[in-house]
Amino acid sequence: MSIPRADTIEGKGAELALLTATRQAELIRTKQVSPLEVVDAVLARVAALDPVLHAFCYVAADDARAAAQTAEAQVLRGDELGALHGVPISIKDLICTADMLTVSGSRAYLGFVPDQDDVCVERVRAAGAIVIGKTNTPEFGYAGAGKNAVFPTTANPWDIAMTPGGSSAGSAAAVAAGMGSIAIGSDGAGSIRGPASYCGLFGMKPSYGRVPAYPGCRDPRYPGVSSWESVEHLGPLTRTVADAALVLSVIAGPDARDWHSLPAGDVDWLAAPTRSLSRLRIAYTPDFGFSAVDPEVREITRAAAQVFATDLNCDVVEDTPVLEDMFDLFLTIIMRDSDLRGLRKLAGEGLIDLPGLLMMLEREWTGEQFSDAAMGRQRVCNELRRFMQGYDLLLTPTVSSPPFPIELFGPDRIGDVPADQVNASPFTYPFNWTGQPAASVPAGFTKAGLPVGLQIVGRHLADAAVLTAAAAFERARPWAQLWPKLALPP
Repeated sequence: MSIPRADTIEGKGAELALLTATRQAELIRTKQVSPLEVVDAVLARVAALDPVLHAFCYVAADDARAAAQTAEAQVLRGDELGALHGVPISIKDLICTADMLTVSGSRAYLGFVPDQDDVCVERVRAAGAIVIGKTNTPEFGYAGAGKNAVFPTTANPWDIAMTPGGSSAGSAAAVAAGMGSIAIGSDGAGSIRGPASYCGLFGMKPSYGRVPAYPGCRDPRYPGVSSWESVEHLGPLTRTVADAALVLSVIAGPDARDWHSLPAGDVDWLAAPTRSLSRLRIAYTPDFGFSAVDPEVREITRAAAQVFATDLNCDVVEDTPVLEDMFDLFLTIIMRDSDLRGLRKLAGEGLIDLPGLLMMLEREWTGEQFSDAAMGRQRVCNELRRFMQGYDLLLTPTVSSPPFPIELFGPDRIGDVPADQVNASPFTYPFNWTGQPAASVPAGFTKAGLPVGLQIVGRHLADAAVLTAAAAFERARPWAQLWPKLALPP
């Protein structure tokens, strides 16, 4: 006995891949479609589109189909099904997978297969999700684009001459092109939110510790992989807020292997997007008072912020925390969190290629520099804590520019300002320092048709508020029906 192939529902054939994860899970659970049919639809899109986009660095087609057959048998037997049963998912290549390569965009880890899944991978598998492959990332995540020396560079589905951002480059490109409805990425400085902005997706960095990380960022056996410990967050990239909440309901919660993980119980992930938005007091800043911002990005995000006032009955005030450009201190924090000895050994063996990382490894870091960075982080955390006492949410542009050319590691200009004179991503990394929940929602498009994101930041541990606000904005200005031309069926 098998589940009949879909022929009357809205998602027949290849269009099954374009459904949300929530809808895919529902159709599978109610025996309207087979998990194998959904997986085949997604893998067909990967085969058709990934030779152009290069979102994946490893595709586990045979394993995924075998897992889908097992998932179908479980449905037919009436087994208890997990929340993601039969739903295809991709995993960023910085996140460990026990049965798949985890190269981390580096020649140092060519052929490496970890001895265990990361906690989040364990959890999505236990919930029935089917891992279809690993998505591309710059070397160890140390860049804002999808370039490395191992795999072809990832392109943006909205314009293949442009980048999808980074470091969750492949994750964002895959979801934006319908090569799976959900992906798990990581965010140490904006690496979920930036690609979400560039690719027209919802991407959320939950509060620090919501999603445990192990062995990634926590296991000193893996230099490079074990970096970013005090700023790294894991989270979903999806087409809808509801799909992200579904993923977070599975992957959030404590684990003893990650001593930073938070207790469970204070967030109802599935309910948060369905709640009505209260009349909130919201701050909006276009630039933190010091940053260069592309004029179109400024205009689009300002209009999106006003939706909370005009459509959602909130009090929106233009206000900004008193910050300064501390990107150099941020880089110092990253180096403090990294295995300098291990990375320098890899560099000495000629196994590291990323120019920016090599430059940071060549610097002679001092204890005073690390101390200054720690004190700077404390100043930012205290300022943002004081500022958020007056507001329920803070809105900003997610990134300072639209997607930039694919051959670059960052924008060459932001408006009329050469990007080498300014910090090109001022809006994201401060909230990695504070650990506050933050998400990017699609806010609009430039005249060239490129996506722009609005960042929604919550108070300390206020993940539910971010999801509720994001879902309210999504209802007011829906975006899930918008696809890049490349992704649409012929």
